[in-house]
Amino acid sequence: MNGPSLQERYAPHNACFGCGPANDKGLRIRSFPGDDGSVIAEWRAAPHHEAFPGMVNGGILGALLDCHSNWTAAWHLMTKAGATTPPCTVTADFHVKLRRPTPSGAVLKLRAIVAESSEDRALIEATLEAEGQLCATCRGTFVAVKEGHPAYHRW
Repeated sequence: MNGPSLQERYAPHNACFGCGPANDKGLRIRSFPGDDGSVIAEWRAAPHHEAFPGMVNGGILGALLDCHSNWTAAWHLMTKAGATTPPCTVTADFHVKLRRPTPSGAVLKLRAIVAESSEDRALIEATLEAEGQLCATCRGTFVAVKEGHPAYHRW
């Protein structure tokens, strides 16, 4: 995955803990459109992301899935509308299932797809794998916000 990520291209000054390129202490996830309509990312944990030795904290996994899914929705809504920039989207709901412990020494692979969408929202389904094993899944609704919302124009 070379070149700028969706976050770097469209929100280089965003300081979100999960996906903000401008947050030096954040997770700094980098999401890329896949060839099959999905959005993909790879990420590596550091020791301070662990719940116990060798395993990633579940909250960190939730943050990764949330932000990656949010960018999948923003990318989809932008593409669907024929826009040149993504709408500012926020999480309306998301549900994470932690299926097995996630090793902190592995490259974590995220993949998200759009299950449904309307003009201003998308239902996203995402997976997180490590070492070829499904470790977590996520299903969530992400909504483009309107003027007056605190996240409006955050990109």
